[in-house]
Amino acid sequence: MLGVWLLLWGSVALGGRADTAFLRRAHDSSGHCTYSFTVASPVEAACPESAGGVPELRAELAALAARLSWLESREGGMGGSGPRGAEPGGSRDPQQVASTARLEAAGAGSLSAGHSVPCCSGKGVPGSRSRHRHFGGQRPGTEPPEGGRSRQGGEGTGLAPAHAVPDPAAAPRWEPQPLAYQELQSERTEVPVSQLLDEMALGRPGKEDSGCGQLVWVGEPVVFGRADSIAGKYGVWMKDPEPVPPFTRDNTWRVDTVGTEVRQLFQYEEAEQLARGYPAKVHILPRPLESTGAVIYRGGLFFQPRRSRSVARYDLRGETITAEREIAGAGYHGQYPYSWGGYTDIDLAVDETGLWVIYSTEKARGAIVLSKLDPETLEIRRTWETNIRKRGVANSFLICGTLYTVSSYSAPNATINFAYDTATGTSRVLSIPFENRFRYLSMLDYNPAERQLFAWDSFNMVTYPVRLS
Repeated sequence: MLGVWLLLWGSVALGGRADTAFLRRAHDSSGHCTYSFTVASPVEAACPESAGGVPELRAELAALAARLSWLESREGGMGGSGPRGAEPGGSRDPQQVASTARLEAAGAGSLSAGHSVPCCSGKGVPGSRSRHRHFGGQRPGTEPPEGGRSRQGGEGTGLAPAHAVPDPAAAPRWEPQPLAYQELQSERTEVPVSQLLDEMALGRPGKEDSGCGQLVWVGEPVVFGRADSIAGKYGVWMKDPEPVPPFTRDNTWRVDTVGTEVRQLFQYEEAEQLARGYPAKVHILPRPLESTGAVIYRGGLFFQPRRSRSVARYDLRGETITAEREIAGAGYHGQYPYSWGGYTDIDLAVDETGLWVIYSTEKARGAIVLSKLDPETLEIRRTWETNIRKRGVANSFLICGTLYTVSSYSAPNATINFAYDTATGTSRVLSIPFENRFRYLSMLDYNPAERQLFAWDSFNMVTYPVRLS
């Protein structure tokens, strides 16, 4: 111990003769107190390359500089708006803070280790001061804060102390603008959702609406006209969803079906004329039609001629029958009608996909059979056999290739009770409310252009708005 004290006093005495000498006391990694001193060499301006700790120190500083450059590039990529991960409250990412603390500790340890190397002072490690200053958060080209400026004096210059991590409250806040959300909001305003919902509720398709979907709602009936004679207890009224000139979608057509020789087809220029009861023209059909299954489509009246299992097309412009075809095996004249009777064995329908015929056969044992027809030749393109008994439902119609049936023709609170999807060949049970206001529903068809149901309910011509999913 006495030798150690003599060595220390000798060092102090030698330091008194030198211009710059530093004595430091610190704890090493094992907890022992160690004394170290630094004396500038009177001859050598810097340590030789063979000094023991200098290569390792430079390697550590190079690695530290690389990591600092990476952090600086990340900060520069954000436009200098603040540290990455800063939150609205001014707090920083805990992982970033921990990483910064480890880097600072490593840098401080490396620089402190440089003081214990014999004959090396602060200026013996080139670039250590600038690297340490930048690590403290100061950008190149700016002055460090007062607490971080190095002391100047004599020939030697002491190393600047490491800068502390900025206080969270003083750190710059990063508040990015929600540009992506603003762009999405702008896209939504281009298509007003409320307008589309209103159009669906009124039964009018929107401009960009394909018109197809599943039936989810049927509104209350709206009366357009009333028949003024007993012949109008049952009947058919309709509009052409795809008219052919000179006819338009405003033209309305009507047939009173009570009687044995039903041949009169009334033509109206518009629905208001129908309400007044004065037709613009009366067509006399070459053959009498049977029951209430007729439809108007692409400039023609499609109907079942009386006492036959055939379907015929009457051209509205030429006033002649242009096509007729027998539906093989179809029941007719009371064999497989709807529950209300009326010789409704063969029922024609139109939807977004084209022309259909609804009937039953002996092979199907009274279940509804669907066939898709060519509107020009009346050739059957495809047929589906359902599991819905035709006598068990009051009426039916098609929307987007799906058949829907009505539970009752006379109950005021009936339902749409079944649906058969021709795309999947499956049926499902429904319970969509349907009102029979006048207690005798004899005709029900869907118009895809109007997106409404046209019905004949005990002398009254009514429409139902519908809503599709």
